[in-house]
Amino acid sequence: MFHHEIDKYIEEKQLLTLRDRVLVALSGGADSVALLRVLLALGYRCEAAHCNFHLRGEESNRDEQFVRELCRGLGVALHVTHFDTTAYAARHHVSIEMAAREMRYRWFEQLRQEREMSVIAVAHHRDDSVETFLLNLVRGAGINGLKGISPKNGAIVRPLLEVNRQDILYYLQHLQQPYVTDSTNLQDEYMRNKIRLNILPMLRELNPSVSESIAETAARLGDVSLLYNKEIEAGKRRVMRENGSIDIPRLMEEVAPGALLFEILHPLGFNSVQVKDVFRSLSAQSGKRFASVGWEVLRDRTELIIQPRKQEGGGTPEENAPRLVMETVEVTPGFVIPKDKDTACLDADKLVQPLTVRKWRKGDKFVPFGMTGKKNISDYLTDRKYSLFQKENQYVVCSEDKIVWLIGERSDNRFRVTEDTRRVLIIQVKNLP
Repeated sequence: MFHHEIDKYIEEKQLLTLRDRVLVALSGGADSVALLRVLLALGYRCEAAHCNFHLRGEESNRDEQFVRELCRGLGVALHVTHFDTTAYAARHHVSIEMAAREMRYRWFEQLRQEREMSVIAVAHHRDDSVETFLLNLVRGAGINGLKGISPKNGAIVRPLLEVNRQDILYYLQHLQQPYVTDSTNLQDEYMRNKIRLNILPMLRELNPSVSESIAETAARLGDVSLLYNKEIEAGKRRVMRENGSIDIPRLMEEVAPGALLFEILHPLGFNSVQVKDVFRSLSAQSGKRFASVGWEVLRDRTELIIQPRKQEGGGTPEENAPRLVMETVEVTPGFVIPKDKDTACLDADKLVQPLTVRKWRKGDKFVPFGMTGKKNISDYLTDRKYSLFQKENQYVVCSEDKIVWLIGERSDNRFRVTEDTRRVLIIQVKNLP
């Protein structure tokens, strides 16, 4: 019966063909051992891959020894690797769980390509999918996080998703096949274990078939998400500007602007609470800023501006300043002043060298080209409808204490080229932030 269920699911989801060579992720636990045994029984050509993360002392070595003996007895080629998981987690500033996940899937894919295997089979089952559903529900995921685990993701296939943990244990009992138990799975230190050991048993008291009910709901949401994602992509095209910002008036015309905003910002690391705060800011004054680990959002006048967040230690403003290339040339008949906004053409005889580059400061003034009086740079940038992000990245070129060029904008009128100019200094920007 177990074989039939797995075979039927593989065919229904088109996960494998008998021509495929399958790399089985084998931890030694009940799930992965059952996966290897049933795929072999169904006639698939399998090799196994085992990761020793060295997180549980002698128990980790016990698991490795078990899978070696198992594969030797089954005549299955086994590949083993060792990871310093703790060091990786510290180096990449991620949790131990995330470190183990990143390392094993990277190695699985590398091994799959080296061995010319078709797919990587992992042993997630229905209960794992239910736990993922509840875990994402607790964390506040959107509809895409409530569809459970996908049966196929690239080269990753999950043939056991139609059966539950109890089905797997019955199958192994029938085969009289031993397996090892990860002692950390019996502890409620991690959130997933809390759901498995505490929350699901309580839910089963209310409904003994709760896992099946949740799995069916997740499957339906998986189908719904296909329609949802299609409309979300269309909505993004309607509200996103070419520069990557969100047009606020257009967003507010959408049927569900909050949902669309969530789907835009959540992949950038903003959680549901942060997205709600951003959404509330749309009816308030401009200027509020919001940040995730890697991104910033600015509520500007008519748009939400999104940009990568500057990392600490990324250099001083002076170190990050634009690099200028300068050339002094004699004015000859027919000389044409460059019009490129990233190029300035100034009267060389009115300048005191060397010129310096810095970010503009509060109180800075210059005489915009074509005007007669000085103007605060802050007011000028506001009049030009610069966003706060743009203002923060605005640099100026100075001659002694005088600002001669607002980079990317106009040069100071006092240093402009006239009929009497004999030499000009041409300045070009090579790495404008």
